[in-house]
Amino acid sequence: MRPQYIMIGGFLGAGKTTTVSRLAKEFIKQGKRVAIVTNDQAADLVDTHSLRSQGFAVGEVAGACFCCNFNQLTQAMESLSSDNLPEIFLAEPVGSCTDLVATVLRPLEQVYGIPLDISPYGVILKPSHGKKILEGKSGGGFTPKAEYIFKKQIEEADFILLNRIDELEPTEVSQLENLLRQQFPGKQILKISAKTGLGFDALHSLYSLPVQDRGRAYRQSTMELDYDIYAEGEAELGWLNCQVEVSAVKPFLLDSFLLHLIQGLNVKFIAQGAEAAHLKTIGLYEGFYAVANLVSNETGPELSLPSGVIIPFANVVINARVGTDPVVLEHCVRDQIESTATSFGAKAMVTSLHCFRPGRPIPTHRIGQPL
Repeated sequence: MRPQYIMIGGFLGAGKTTTVSRLAKEFIKQGKRVAIVTNDQAADLVDTHSLRSQGFAVGEVAGACFCCNFNQLTQAMESLSSDNLPEIFLAEPVGSCTDLVATVLRPLEQVYGIPLDISPYGVILKPSHGKKILEGKSGGGFTPKAEYIFKKQIEEADFILLNRIDELEPTEVSQLENLLRQQFPGKQILKISAKTGLGFDALHSLYSLPVQDRGRAYRQSTMELDYDIYAEGEAELGWLNCQVEVSAVKPFLLDSFLLHLIQGLNVKFIAQGAEAAHLKTIGLYEGFYAVANLVSNETGPELSLPSGVIIPFANVVINARVGTDPVVLEHCVRDQIESTATSFGAKAMVTSLHCFRPGRPIPTHRIGQPL
């Protein structure tokens, strides 16, 4: 039986990791073997640490997006198959990438040597930025070139996942749904909450369709994409991944430390007019872990996975994607790490840090038309 390949796309901070995690748990409950592949422009990915801490088999493609590092994607899938071939691969691409049907899904069908059942491509809508961008409001947080990527991601989707509906009023959900139907007519829309599981029965049913109803039949059209605008839009985001060792004489509450760190960065970004596309941090200590997020300046920090542990030491991983210069971003993060550690009577040592702008995407393969 061919493994099923499910890729979940969406803009930075849309909720891809939470969605993938919940889907993986649902499939595992059914007795299916599941493997997950994460993706980032650099190493030290919070998502990988988080998913592995939850007990999932995870492969990571670091250093470039799936499309520009296609061979590493297939190698990661094969390494996860060394002991027992998974029945389902769940893949989470970089949140600033688009054109993934032509550069990932079709090459998996037409170039990769191992047959896969490619599922319809779902893209998650991020309400906090989505409403502003779809309404065309100025000051939506990003430049028109970054917003171009956001819209192109939705355009190429086989179906749209309207996420975080548990956090929205019914009128807000209706407004977003109407905007999507006006600008992307004919797209199937599923309303979900990755956090609570609301709407996941419909999503799971879609992925459980018979093989003949999945895959390429959903992807007949070729999306036109201006790679110059795409590259410039990605390059407008500062990108930071780092690891920090935090130690203290007096034990501290890990959850509070992460929230303090995120809250301080949120204040700094707002003061500088730098929009957070996504800020995520995980704290790890001897099998315990906590995750805190910031998906936009407006929504504020969130402790998405609390630990409840009081500890003397933690390994903290920070991933930040912010609409500002990387030099400014690095200064903000280093300053806030030191400030937060001092507030908790702790010492912080940055053990690795990568801060940059993403380079121009150069896909390994690009197949414009289906077979």
